[in-house]
Amino acid sequence: MSAEIISINPTPRTALHEQVALRLREMLVESRIAPGAKLNERELSEVLNVSRTPLREAIKMLAAEGLVELLPNRGAIAVELSEADVLNTFEVMAGLEAQSGELAAERITDAEMAEIQAMHYEMLAAYTRRDLPAYYRLNSAIHAAINVAAKNPVLSATYRQVNARLQALRFRSNQDGDKWSAAMKEHDQMIDALNHRNPAAMRAVLLSHLNHKRDVVMAQLVQQRSGSAAHGEQA
Repeated sequence: MSAEIISINPTPRTALHEQVALRLREMLVESRIAPGAKLNERELSEVLNVSRTPLREAIKMLAAEGLVELLPNRGAIAVELSEADVLNTFEVMAGLEAQSGELAAERITDAEMAEIQAMHYEMLAAYTRRDLPAYYRLNSAIHAAINVAAKNPVLSATYRQVNARLQALRFRSNQDGDKWSAAMKEHDQMIDALNHRNPAAMRAVLLSHLNHKRDVVMAQLVQQRSGSAAHGEQA
């Protein structure tokens, strides 16, 4: 985990834990806190420059999202999904993304379309300079905006809950150059389908996009498992 001090802007007391949760979420997604690692409250308090109280409230928020696991008398650890967990979660997420895209293509406003288009151009710039953290934040914002454009609060609530479990894996799936390029092309197709208000095309590209993400993530997990097994044999 990085030891750099992360500045958190002063906020009202009621919102401080949400700011802390945002920073912790970024650290988990970007693997600055590795899957399976214990969340060290003393160290995190220093890194985030906050007291233990808002930190603990933030950790509880992340536990509710499924990003960390609270262990009795042992604190919290970053969740590490099994291969079966990943497959099952991607299966659900693909359906939620496809439904969001289909409804968004039917219901999106011109203002929402303009905002998504602007974020897409920013994401393209981040891709061009190979800025993965910036690219991922914009990528995530675009998917969330498509979900909001679907205008179904039940779908949105379910989407946020399921997506939280996959954020770190989706971030790492873009670290391969060819796969990253393919993902960018799929986002071009999403923008085209939205611009043409084409629900069927939007559903199809999002299903394909999520299934490709699943395949990349699963290949990475298998590779990691093989590497760990080989390391264990050498030890």
